[in-house]
Amino acid sequence: MAPHIVENGEFAGWRIWPDDPFEQSAGPFFMRVGPDGPEMAFRAERHHLNGMGAVHGGCLMSFADFALFGIAHEELKPSGYGVTVAFTSEFISGAKEGVLMEARGEVLRAGGSLIFVRGLITGDGAPVLNFSGTIKRLRA
Repeated sequence: MAPHIVENGEFAGWRIWPDDPFEQSAGPFFMRVGPDGPEMAFRAERHHLNGMGAVHGGCLMSFADFALFGIAHEELKPSGYGVTVAFTSEFISGAKEGVLMEARGEVLRAGGSLIFVRGLITGDGAPVLNFSGTIKRLRA
């Protein structure tokens, strides 16, 4: 799946994967490489919320899984493909509608077939979810 560059709106210049039906339904989620490395983001909208008006935990975990691959995008080359084989997260706080959700992190180790990643999701700069995961690199 080739990324598409967003041309207008709040996320102009960011990349999106329009061919991924789940990410479009759960997000959409956006990615770019900034001066400090990969950055992923989305704006919390009504369809991201649970019945109590907070961003749904399933949405946060889906965004974290998306972020695993954004953080590890360089290590996924040349094919760019991988699958999540392990994932863990801890909820730190909640976030409400309208909040800018962002994820950043680091690759802890990239071996021959496994990539170990950790990261943090924030809502308007406040910690919301801590996560880590392992990606199995796939050949094209």
